[in-house]
Amino acid sequence: MKFSMSGESSHKLLLKQTVDAVHSLSEDDFEAFYALFKPFSAKRKEILTFAGTTERYLYFVIEGLQRMYYADENGREATLVFSYTGNFACILDSMLSQSPSKYYFETLSQSRFLRTTYQQIEDLFRTNPNIEMLLQKGLLGGFSGLLERLVELQSFTSEDKFRQLLKRSPHILQIVPHKYLANYIGIDASNFSKLINSVQI
Repeated sequence: MKFSMSGESSHKLLLKQTVDAVHSLSEDDFEAFYALFKPFSAKRKEILTFAGTTERYLYFVIEGLQRMYYADENGREATLVFSYTGNFACILDSMLSQSPSKYYFETLSQSRFLRTTYQQIEDLFRTNPNIEMLLQKGLLGGFSGLLERLVELQSFTSEDKFRQLLKRSPHILQIVPHKYLANYIGIDASNFSKLINSVQI
């Protein structure tokens, strides 16, 4: 899949805006980082990373919706993370450790990405301290978000978890099917409409 020149320019700008929000890079450093990424597309409900396989890629979402989820031996699923336009996405622990994943990474809609391999990123940050700093700050932000999510899971009511989700991502109701939001919060899909009606949005 090839992007048009105007499309490529807008995707590059979107990536730069996302990167700058984490750690601003010089023009040369950003160009070196951007050069690692290649266009990639996937159909709806396509699993990009299976549990038991090792994550090889870092994705940057241009268009579409994805989720990372866990499935137990009985097929019960727990949605852990959503990703959409302007997000980096992958099974992070598997990519960094280069060990088999416990989770699945799946598209929920037709999706377009820029993606690169972990090996390419590792080769670049070994020689470029600014890229290494970008990754460190990105990981710190991800770790902070994980701790906040753990607090929500252990301490918040379903209504509080829903309010916090809307605070982080006000547009989430428009882009994520409600059954996945219910799974993310940890309630039955049949009760999700009641939750929406009970929460002042």
